[in-house]
Amino acid sequence: MECDFLIIGSGIAGLSFALRVAQLGSVVVVTKKNEVDSATNLAQGGIAAVLSKDDSKRDHIQDTLASGAGLCKEEVVDLVVDQGPERVRELISLGVDFVKDTGDSSGLNLGKEGGHSRRRVAHAHDFTGREIERALLEKVKQNPQIQILENHIAVDLLMIDKTRGAALYCAGAYVLDEKMTVEIYKAKVTTLCTGGTGKVYLYTTNPDIATGDGLAMAFRAGAVMANMEFVQFHPTCLYHPKAKNFLISEAVRGEGAILVDQNGIPFMEKYDNRKDLATRDTVARAIDKEMKESGVDCVFLDITHKDKDFVKERFPTIYGRCLEYGIDITHEYIPVVPAAHYMCGGVETDTWGRTSIEGLLALGETACTGLHGGNRLASNSLLEAVVFAERAYEYCAQHWTVISQRSIPQIEPWKAGEAQILNEEILINHNWDLIRRIMWNYVGIVRTVKRLKLAKRQMKGIFQEIEQHYRDYFVTANMIELRNIALVSLLIIESALTRRESRGLHFLADYPRTRDTFAHDTRFRRKKDGLLGEIDLC
Repeated sequence: MECDFLIIGSGIAGLSFALRVAQLGSVVVVTKKNEVDSATNLAQGGIAAVLSKDDSKRDHIQDTLASGAGLCKEEVVDLVVDQGPERVRELISLGVDFVKDTGDSSGLNLGKEGGHSRRRVAHAHDFTGREIERALLEKVKQNPQIQILENHIAVDLLMIDKTRGAALYCAGAYVLDEKMTVEIYKAKVTTLCTGGTGKVYLYTTNPDIATGDGLAMAFRAGAVMANMEFVQFHPTCLYHPKAKNFLISEAVRGEGAILVDQNGIPFMEKYDNRKDLATRDTVARAIDKEMKESGVDCVFLDITHKDKDFVKERFPTIYGRCLEYGIDITHEYIPVVPAAHYMCGGVETDTWGRTSIEGLLALGETACTGLHGGNRLASNSLLEAVVFAERAYEYCAQHWTVISQRSIPQIEPWKAGEAQILNEEILINHNWDLIRRIMWNYVGIVRTVKRLKLAKRQMKGIFQEIEQHYRDYFVTANMIELRNIALVSLLIIESALTRRESRGLHFLADYPRTRDTFAHDTRFRRKKDGLLGEIDLC
């Protein structure tokens, strides 16, 4: 397979970029499950942008900076907030059906979420991501320049010596197809849009595809990574034995829901003067503390004081899903717990979406652009994805004469060597479970140096075992994902150990204060001659 643009991932970032660059050349979108299996599809809240006369770009910028705990890159925040309204209008022109409100100057029904000082979240009730994904996929399928390949998973990037061992550039990827064959996919531009890392943790709001594949491949290829200690835990994931990673949107609190303990007593006023609309890091830690101090399994979200018809209309997905589990949220509390939700760090990029590797772009949650800093402001993620998809397209368009003439040399075919068929899935399932429990127990919402060191020691052994399995057996999708979550886990741990302070999403009990000496990104790359999992700080 050879194309101009190879896009790995089919969420909002990948599809938005595909639609744009299809004007320049041929596009192949590789997605490891079905085309709609993405974090975008599960996004409930919406997309934040300054759309109303009652709002201002200055306020959106200040809210983003305040949430980011001193680590946002101000020029990136300015860029994204400035271009946000145009990108939202573009989504509407593509057919995204946001909820309307003729009484607002924007013409839209704008929601408010934690950390926002104004109503600025455009939404499609509580299934915004699904609506955006629907509209984008519809347009993508109408474009003859774009091919989507489902059930194809990227194994590793194709790295080519540019000048005999000096600089490297990316020329595509090795991809495992539906026939369990590893094929070569060449491309002039390769773009990582693989989403986040939620499945590294035992409890997550993320879909099963969120195994950090793009981050792991980029690290192995030698890309600069940044801020991987900043894992955002969403405060309110539905707590029910039959519910799997179902998010209770922050918009529920934005519309007046209150967090209460098992006795129905509100508790957020003890932790922040913004109460239930504090930023996610604050709310998640507050819930974690309440649970640990009282020994309970969950806290509760109370929206029973709101009009029943309003709740059903505003949150049809949440109302319907909870009802399936026997919870009528119009007159019963919703049991909730924090769960791993979003990776604020990732593959470091510039303002054009370029990584440190020539020919390799990263967009969406896979990228660390500098927008989110130490804690992402609610509903800024979809905004970042569409703004940077446009920026990456603009870069490619401006340099297409040069990019289109890139000559990709002959690539060595994938070699299985003496590999055997893996007949015992227990080798994968056991380590998968171990990793997720270690990360949840030792590298969660509140961390200590001792627990991080224990996690590192245990994870190194697991990682080495997995690498041996990877060499001994034929590659499978499960093996690829296991290998990737093991590596990403080590990177999160190493980054967390490096930051000896508490800031944003990273709370280290040994160092509970924020320290000026750490007011910078945690940047690192793979050692040139070291083992995987070892890092050099940049």
